[in-house]
Amino acid sequence: MALILSIETATSVCSVALHRDGQLLSVKEIDSDKSHSTMLLQFVADVLTESGENKKHLDAIAVSEGPGSYTGLRIGLSTAKGLCFALEKPLIAINTLDAMAFLAFDGGKENTLYAPMIDARRMEVYTALYNSNYNRVLEPCAKVVDENSFAKELAENSVVFLGNGAEKCKEVLNSDNAYFIDGLKPSAVTIGQLAFKKYTAKQFEDVAYFEPNYLKEFYTPPPKKNQMLKNLVSKS
Repeated sequence: MALILSIETATSVCSVALHRDGQLLSVKEIDSDKSHSTMLLQFVADVLTESGENKKHLDAIAVSEGPGSYTGLRIGLSTAKGLCFALEKPLIAINTLDAMAFLAFDGGKENTLYAPMIDARRMEVYTALYNSNYNRVLEPCAKVVDENSFAKELAENSVVFLGNGAEKCKEVLNSDNAYFIDGLKPSAVTIGQLAFKKYTAKQFEDVAYFEPNYLKEFYTPPPKKNQMLKNLVSKS
């Protein structure tokens, strides 16, 4: 019996789910910017209370590893690591795009590709491609979307786009083979379903050293000149 707590914070969705052997027991989630730091631990407590389970009985903690929001990923992973350390439980990481594709997967229509997308600002998205057997045919990457994006794939297949980044494709892709699923968002429910497979295979992460899969290097802009002057003055 595997009792797995799952966390999803890669986008604006803050989601926590509890599964036993891949079967959903409880879920709490909200789609609201900047909700992760205030709601995540409360959601953890809520799903345990609603299911009547004790945190000491958890067998593993699963977390969405990214790509996605830098801040959201850091909050989710730090919470998952804290629980792993405190409860001495293993950590399971699930790629966010894998989970989104699994959410849209409908049994595998022939000549159909699935393209989950996460908004990466401007006309860039985080994306990957999956075939009708749920195998990756394009590894997760950061991709700038324009009218020529996925031209080869759309010429040979139907491509199903989903996620908050797919809105950008609607604006520029003009193909009868492009299909869009609205409203599908990352969820800890799917993280938990995929995590059970990794749990049975004992595919765990190093809790101390595991880092989010940002895909792009985290960038912090330098302080403005006036702020730098204030810092120098305060130190003098």
